[in-house]
Amino acid sequence: MIYNSIPFAVFLPIIFILYWICPSKYRYLFLLAASFYFYMYMDPKYIFFLLGTVTVSYLLALALDSARDVFRKKLYLFIGILALIGVLALLKYSGFIIEIAGLPSPAIQFMLPVGISFYTFQTLGYLIDIYRGKYPAERHFGYYCLFVSFFPQILSGPIGRGDVLLPQLKKERTFDIYQASYGMKLMAVGYFKKLVVAGLLAPTVDKIYDNPESYVGLVYIIATFMFALQIYCDFSGYTDIAIGCAKLFGMELSENFKTPYFSRSIKEFWSRWHISLSTWFRDYLYIPLGGNRVGKIRHCFNLMLTFLVSGLWHGAGINYILWGGIHGFYQIIETISGKNKKGREEKRNPLLNLFSVFLTFMAVCLAWVFFRADSVSHAWRIISLSFHEIGNPYNYFRTAVICLDMSYAYMIYLSIPVLLLTIYDYASLKRDVIAWISSRKPWVRYPVYIFLLLIILLFSEKGVSTEFYYFQF
Repeated sequence: MIYNSIPFAVFLPIIFILYWICPSKYRYLFLLAASFYFYMYMDPKYIFFLLGTVTVSYLLALALDSARDVFRKKLYLFIGILALIGVLALLKYSGFIIEIAGLPSPAIQFMLPVGISFYTFQTLGYLIDIYRGKYPAERHFGYYCLFVSFFPQILSGPIGRGDVLLPQLKKERTFDIYQASYGMKLMAVGYFKKLVVAGLLAPTVDKIYDNPESYVGLVYIIATFMFALQIYCDFSGYTDIAIGCAKLFGMELSENFKTPYFSRSIKEFWSRWHISLSTWFRDYLYIPLGGNRVGKIRHCFNLMLTFLVSGLWHGAGINYILWGGIHGFYQIIETISGKNKKGREEKRNPLLNLFSVFLTFMAVCLAWVFFRADSVSHAWRIISLSFHEIGNPYNYFRTAVICLDMSYAYMIYLSIPVLLLTIYDYASLKRDVIAWISSRKPWVRYPVYIFLLLIILLFSEKGVSTEFYYFQF
């Protein structure tokens, strides 16, 4: 079930009302049934993969928790990693591996259940935490099943941690009007990002990136900037809706985005972008490899390997691996140059700070070309021809305007929601904008709410793809 769909608009209010009417001791069962229905709505067969992952990880966690010697613990963890990653690799990467090896395509094509990359990493992180003794294994199968399948986060995260989410599922709670109200407002912001900004930008991005042979020059740069905003609004919009939806049921999911395009370095960017995934790789791959507590060469290796694996997690393609490798290269350059130690100086110097933000955004956009392009060859074409005829500024800009096929009025129309997003994100650097608006007088805050609702209704694109971009991963 997709968040921006009529079925979800019917599903959520019904589940919300029944959840709070339901006796407290049965709420987890009701929420579990609702989560299963939500997940099976897209394809009932997906539930078998989810239940298989839940059962295997649950049993192995109990075995890890009860094991008294190191050998058994390592054996159970190895079996868990092999089983969970093995299934994910079979379903998601078998075709890619066969293609790379030059083997004939198999007669059977594997189905890739939506969300499997996310809940596989959630259960894998849980097993590693149990192995490390961070917290005891959950013995109640129902609570553990809900921990993995909780419907606001199952499709695209945020990737939950056992010590954060499991206690919340067990807690007896009463309805909190402020929490629910905040959740609805956060969902509205998420819908604005997805339906308005991402929805307006997606058609132009798709037209140019899906037909790279048809264009040259500045239009590629414009399309790449548009994609940078599109993917941010699409994924952070999903996250806002997910976190806001969880608040309606009294749950707090982890923050996943913190205005990433205002970052002053790539390291800072990754502390603000897809935080639940970046911290997952930090805690379960980068630090176990030695992190930065090793020599410089090994430290650089650890950075590069972590980002290569991150790229591979996003998709079965060389372009995704290159995207991860580019970010790994950025991190290595910043580490060697000492860039990450200059943050205080940049904070004191507004111009230097602004220049760093600009450079970081440009570097991120360069990497996005490989992420969005259909192939590496298409990505190279886009990069190599982006500055075609730049020596003739008039033709350079005129060709881009013709290729975009937009009237000046439509360009202004397009810029309005982007400007509103920029203002919102900039204000979010220093305060919780939703909480701040909520604390204003009624004659201030209610016009703001009505204005946001009107913007969503008037600017949202009709007839474009409603699926969230990260569902494919």
